[in-house]
Formats: sequence, structure tokens, C-alpha cells
Amino acid sequence: MESHDVIIIGGGPTGLSAARRLSDLGIRDVVVLEREAVAGGIPRHCGHLGFGWQSHRRLWSGPRFAAELRKAATGLDVRTAATVLELMKDGHLRTQTPAGLAEMKARHILIATGTRETPRSARLVGGSRPQGVMNTGALQQHVYLHHNKPFERPVIIGSELVSFSALLTCRHLGIRPVAMLEENPRISAQRPGDLIARFVLGVPVRTSTKLVAIEGRKNVEAVEVEHRGKRERIACDGVIFTGLFRPETALFPAGLPSEKFSISGNAVGPLKTSGECWLQGVAAAEGIARKLT
Repeated sequence: MESHDVIIIGGGPTGLSAARRLSDLGIRDVVVLEREAVAGGIPRHCGHLGFGWQSHRRLWSGPRFAAELRKAATGLDVRTAATVLELMKDGHLRTQTPAGLAEMKARHILIATGTRETPRSARLVGGSRPQGVMNTGALQQHVYLHHNKPFERPVIIGSELVSFSALLTCRHLGIRPVAMLEENPRISAQRPGDLIARFVLGVPVRTSTKLVAIEGRKNVEAVEVEHRGKRERIACDGVIFTGLFRPETALFPAGLPSEKFSISGNAVGPLKTSGECWLQGVAAAEGIARKLT
């Protein structure tokens, strides 16, 4: 069984910045476990600008920001394609890696697993299940990683910051959303967001508008929405569910002892920007260093 000073679960902005800071503080027996094939987290899929200012005082695209995080982690033990299967309160864990199953333990474990968007299945949306329904993460993989155009005229569900990220992702390949739908009377993101969507990108933002059902057999053909008690059909060829983030902590037991475990970044509670996650990773590392020295 491998034994280390610190194991970090998650190789996004929080996990990588924590690993770098721990090494700088003299704690070098640190392992980062990242389930994806490439470390860097969600920014890897965000090809638009808006990353790096809080951490590096630079304005980068998501992939550039992720690349800088990986560059800063050069020389550290970052293991990709490593999935944590079980985490025990005594600091032991089981992982699945390309080499097979492995057991590990650490003096301290940092949980930096990030967050995920709420899928359609948990939103209680009726109708059929055609192709062309996805969340922001899937959209960004289609566009930035595979250079694939999954639809032409989708609707965007939600108005959080990530919803505008989805809008910018669509613009990258010339996809023109027909509307952004927000169930609440006001948008979730800060006020200029709806103005940018409407007047700069030409996408109407409809508040107090709830998605009721999705129509279509093979592909999305339309959505049914409800606005102030009246129902309406909007023709479209895709649906992008955005936001309503939930921390990625499903595998972790409740009541983890604080002397052996820390939780940081969006795993604590969404939604923080990538820059805030980077800063929280640094702070978490400094707290762990104080416990171990």
C-alpha cells in the first residue's frame, strides 16, 4: 500500500494550486489524483476568455489557464485517469487506475473534486428524450475538444455565469441560441449579463419562464414553456441545461474527521470562479501545512 503525506482528490484549479503551494512550503510527498485523462478541470473545455485574472493577473482562455496550472505543477506527482472508488475515515482510499486497482493512505486528504451541473433527469422536465439535450460541460466538449456542432438553434436553460459561458461557446461555432430561459423573475448572474446576451450577442433573455417539456422524436424540435400561467411552444433544435451546480462529493462519507480531511473549492459549495478556486487551494494548502508541521 502506498503511503503519502497528502493526497489531493481532484486535479482542477483547487487541487493543482494546493499541490504547488504544499511543495513550496516543503511538503513534497503529495499525490494528486485526477479522474480525467488531462488535469486542469473545467477550464480545459472553456475556449473563451475570462480566466487567470484572480490567480495570475492575466486574461486567458480556459485552456490556456489550465495549461498554466499544469505547467506550475511540473515535477509534482499528478496522476491522471485515476478514479477514487472508496474513501475511508481513517485516511485510506481505493483507486482505479490504468494499471488496475490500488490502495493508498495519507496523513491528510484534500477533497477538491469540484462540482457538476444538475442534469435533466433531476429537473423533472417532461416530454420526449430526443438527441440534442445536454449540459454546458457536454456542449463545451463538443465544441472545443471535438470541433463538433451539435445543433444550430438551441435554447439555453438558466442564467447563471455558466449560462453565459454556454452562450459564448455557442458563438464560437456560429450556433445562434433562440432564447435564454430563466424561471425566476430576475437573472442569476450580475445585471450586465442579460444586456450582453440581448444587445451584443442577439439572444433574448426571458425571465419568469419555465421549461415544461421537450418535443421531438429523433432530434429536438421544440420546447414547451410556461410564462406567467400561459404556455407557449418555441421551435428549436437543442436544449442546453446550465447551472444548478452540486458539489461532487457523492462518494465521500459524512463526518470526515477534520484532522485528516479538508474540503476546498467548489466541493465545499458552488459556485466559485476558477480564480477563486485557485486561491482557495492555496489557502487549503497553508492550513494543511500547519497541521502537518
